[in-house]
Amino acid sequence: MSDVQVAGPTVLGRINTALRRGDILMAVGVIVILTVLIFPMPSWLLDISLALSVTLSVLILMTSLFIEKPLDFNSFPTVLLIATMLRLALNLASTRLILEAGHEGTHAAGDVIAAFGALVMGGNFLIGVIVFAILVIVNFVVITKGSGRIAEVAARFTLDAMPGKQMAIDADLSSGLIDEAEARRRRTELEQESTFFGAMDGAAKFVRGDAVAGLLITAINLIGGVIIGTMQNGMSAGDAMHTYSTLTVGDGLVTQFPALIVSTAAGLMVTKGGTRGTADKAVFGQLGGSPRAMGMAAALALTLALLPGMPALPFLVLAGGAGYFAYRINRRQEAEARAADKAQADASRAVPVEEPISTALAIDSLRLELGYGLIPLINDGTGVRLTEQIKALRRQIAAEMGFVMPAVRILDNVQLTSNTYVLRVKEMEAGRGDIRPHMLLVMDPRGEPVGLPGEPTVEPTFGLTAAWIDPSLREEASFRGLTVVDPATVISTHLTEVIKDNMAELLSYTETQKLLDELAKPQQKLIADLIPGRFTIAGVQRVLQQLLAERISIRDLPTILEGIGEAVGYSQNIMVITEHVRSRLARQISFANMNAGGYIPLLPLSPDWEQAFAEALIGPGEEKQLTLAPSRLQQFIQSVKAAFDRIAADGELPVLLTSPAIRPYVRSIVERFRPQTVVMSQNEIHPRARIRTLGQV
Repeated sequence: MSDVQVAGPTVLGRINTALRRGDILMAVGVIVILTVLIFPMPSWLLDISLALSVTLSVLILMTSLFIEKPLDFNSFPTVLLIATMLRLALNLASTRLILEAGHEGTHAAGDVIAAFGALVMGGNFLIGVIVFAILVIVNFVVITKGSGRIAEVAARFTLDAMPGKQMAIDADLSSGLIDEAEARRRRTELEQESTFFGAMDGAAKFVRGDAVAGLLITAINLIGGVIIGTMQNGMSAGDAMHTYSTLTVGDGLVTQFPALIVSTAAGLMVTKGGTRGTADKAVFGQLGGSPRAMGMAAALALTLALLPGMPALPFLVLAGGAGYFAYRINRRQEAEARAADKAQADASRAVPVEEPISTALAIDSLRLELGYGLIPLINDGTGVRLTEQIKALRRQIAAEMGFVMPAVRILDNVQLTSNTYVLRVKEMEAGRGDIRPHMLLVMDPRGEPVGLPGEPTVEPTFGLTAAWIDPSLREEASFRGLTVVDPATVISTHLTEVIKDNMAELLSYTETQKLLDELAKPQQKLIADLIPGRFTIAGVQRVLQQLLAERISIRDLPTILEGIGEAVGYSQNIMVITEHVRSRLARQISFANMNAGGYIPLLPLSPDWEQAFAEALIGPGEEKQLTLAPSRLQQFIQSVKAAFDRIAADGELPVLLTSPAIRPYVRSIVERFRPQTVVMSQNEIHPRARIRTLGQV
C-alpha cells in the first residue's frame, strides 16, 4: 500500500508538469485534431469543440486589432493553419454525425448546429441556403481574395526591398549613427519582416482553401443526406429536405462564421502594413483627423436629407453627428496650435541656462578651423567632400599604423581670413595654410617652378613650390606631368601629416584600453598573463607611444605584447622594453624602409662615433644619460647633415644605422634637426632583408 501511495502523487506530478509545458500541450492538441479526422465524435463533444472554434476565431480577430505592428503577431500564419485544421476536422466530424443520425431529427449533430440552422433559416429552407451562399461569397470572393492578393504583393515588395534596407543599415552603422547592437536588432527585424510576409502569402492560400472546402462539404452534406434519408431511412422527400437542409446549413454556418472572422483578421494583418499603432488609432486617427473632411461629409448628408423622396431623419442624424465631430476636431486642433505657440514663446522668453563650467574644460583632440570662404568644402557640390575624405583618412591610418585617430571637429572661425585654415592638436596650433576653394593646386615633382598661368604659392604641408590654377587647365597640367590636387585634398594631406607627427600624443590611456579590448579572443589570454600582474596598461601605452613617435605601425599588437612580455622578465625600463619590441618587429621595420629597388639604403655610424656615444653614457644600470660635450654634439650634427646631403644628391634617402645600445640616444639627437630620418639598430635588420651601405657618418 505504501508503494501505491508514493507512486500515485509521482504520476500525477508528472502529468501536471507535462500540462504546464506549452510544447506538450501543442503536440497533444495537434494529435487530437488529427484523431478527429479519423474517429467519430459524440454530439456533446462536438458542441464543445464548435464553441471552442468560435472563441478561438474571436481571440485571433481581437489580437489582430490590438497589436501595434504586424510583427508583434508574427506567429499568425501558424495560428491560422491550426485554426483551419480545427475547423476542417470539426466539419468532417459533423458530416459523419449528419449522415449517420440525421434521420433522428435536427438535433442529431448537436445543439449548436441545430441552433444555428433554426436561427438563420427561420423555418424557410430557401432563406437559409441564400444566407449561407452570401456568407460564402463574402468570405471567398471579397475578403479572402483581397487579403491574398495584398499578402502576395507585400511579400514580393518586401523581398525586393531587402538589399536596399540592408545597405541602409550598413551605411548608418559605418557612419556612426547606430551601434552594432542596434544594427543587429534592425537586421533581425528585417529578416522577421520578410519571413512574416512570405508566410502570410502562403497562409492566404489556407484561408482560400478553407472557404472552398466549406462550400464543397456543405453541398455533399445536403445531397448525401437527402439520398440517405429517403433511400435508407425511409423518410419522405419533404422531411428529408427539411431535416438535412437544417443540419447542413447550420453546420455550414457554424464553420463559415469562424472562417469569416479569421479571414477578417488575416485581412487586417496584411492591410496594416507599415502603419504603427492599434487598429483604432490607425483608422480613427487618420480617418477622423481632418475637420474639413468631416464637414464635407456632414454637408453631403444634409443635402441628401433635403432631396425629395429621401427619408430625412437618418440623413439629418448623420449630418448632425458629422458636423458636431468636425467642430470638436477643429477646436481641439486650434487649442493644440495655441498651446504649441505659447510653449515656443515661453521658451524664447526663458532665461538661457548657463552651461556648466565643466564644458569649458573639454579639449578637442583634433580640430580643423576654417575661414568663412572654405565652408563650402564641407559639402562641395562637385562631389569632393572634405568630411568624406576625413572618414577615408581615419580608415587609412587605422590600416597603415594600427592607430584609430580621434574624431576631427570642424568649426568655422570668423577671426581667420576667408581662405585660411588652422589645424589644432589638443587646442594648440599644429599647422595652417591658405587655399583657394575654387581652384586647383599644381606642383612640379622635380621642384621646379610651375610653367602655367596662375597664382604662385607654397604647398602648406611640405613647403614645395606650387601654384593655384583655374580648373580648366587641369588636362594641360596633367599632360605636362605636374601633380594636380584639389583644395579638399590639400587639407586632408596636411591633416594626415599632422596626425602622423602627433600620433604618440593622441594615443590616450582610453584608446590603449580600447585597442586591447578589441583584440581577438585567443589574444585575450596573452593580455591576462601580462596585465596587470607583470605590466600596466600605462606602460603599454608608453611603449606604443614611443613606437608611434618614430612612425612604426602598432597594428601587429599581438607581437608587440609578446615582446613586452619577454622584456619585462628582465627589465621594467620603458626604453629597454621598446628596443626589445623593435627587434621583434624587425621584419615589419625592414620592409617599411625598403626603397623602390627592394633594398634598405644604410648609412651606418663610424666606429669612432659609436665609441664616443658609448663612452658618453653614464649612470647606474639602465638609468643612463647621454653626456656628450656640446662641441662634439655640434660636430656630430654637422657630420650627419653632410652625409645625408651628399647621398640625397644621388636620389637616395638612407637609414641611419647604429648599435642597439646607443640607438635611442642617437635618435633623440637626430629628431631635433632631421625629424623624418629613420634611425635603426643592427637588431632591427631582418636576416632576409637586402641592404646596401651608401657611406658612413
